[in-house]
Amino acid sequence: MNIISKIPHYLFTILWATIFSMSSVQANEINLEKAWETEAIFKLPESVIYDEKRQVLYVSNINEDGFKRLGNGFISKVSLDGEMIEKNWILGMDAPKGLTIVGDKLYATDINSLIEIDIENGEILNRFIAPAAIHLNDVAADDKGQVYAADTLTDSIYRLNSLGLFSLWLNSSALEAPNGLYIEGKKMIVASWGFPTDGFNTEVPGHLKIVSLIDKSIKPLGSGKPVGNLDGVEPDGKGDYYVTDWINGKLLHIRSNGDSKIIMDLSAGAADLEVILEKNLIIIPIMMENKLVAYKIN
Repeated sequence: MNIISKIPHYLFTILWATIFSMSSVQANEINLEKAWETEAIFKLPESVIYDEKRQVLYVSNINEDGFKRLGNGFISKVSLDGEMIEKNWILGMDAPKGLTIVGDKLYATDINSLIEIDIENGEILNRFIAPAAIHLNDVAADDKGQVYAADTLTDSIYRLNSLGLFSLWLNSSALEAPNGLYIEGKKMIVASWGFPTDGFNTEVPGHLKIVSLIDKSIKPLGSGKPVGNLDGVEPDGKGDYYVTDWINGKLLHIRSNGDSKIIMDLSAGAADLEVILEKNLIIIPIMMENKLVAYKIN
């Protein structure tokens, strides 16, 4: 007897739909395993970035205060297994935060400046100033090598263009305190903190935004339902995103439709992460604990 042939058509449809749904859930399940964790050897680490050419990591250290010009901020060079190579690799900054690489140059935000660094020589080449900026945070580069920097507290994004002009590119309350930036094609994914009410506290936390690099239009990812005080945003290689929630100390996985899921409980101060897809590795600065943690994606 063919049992399948005896199942009513509607039950057969439901059965296969259920099986397919379960398979999809299993396929989308993200399993992380701790790869390594450093000692508390940094000084308020805010951002980490992978230099594929040299197979090393760079870590920005605010050191004391993210708003004061104390001259003691620095960038460290770290191995892919978390070993310190050179703690004080780049000196002469105040409070470096976001990092991005274009060719052989490393760019770092520093209060109201964008600093251009020659990676080979480990020297600061230029300081591009945005006088009206208050808290330049994450940075990202487009396919033309133009560098964008989010000014969290003024709802602004600045751009260093191909002619070396660093100027205001976009200002809008719809950005809701932009923190993390990631560029894919002709759009920018912005990790919003949410509207600050008292310092960095928010009544309504943020979500991801999509900004067109062509016409600067802004729209929420999915419904835009608040998910957290977002810091770093990086792609998962499948069209979705890994995002850190700084205040609540969470690693989130946010789908392209806006759905959000907590995939790792961390500590407060989970800052601007790096995702190295070819190595299945996520590296997160834990700012308030002065360390990096790394997780293998299984």
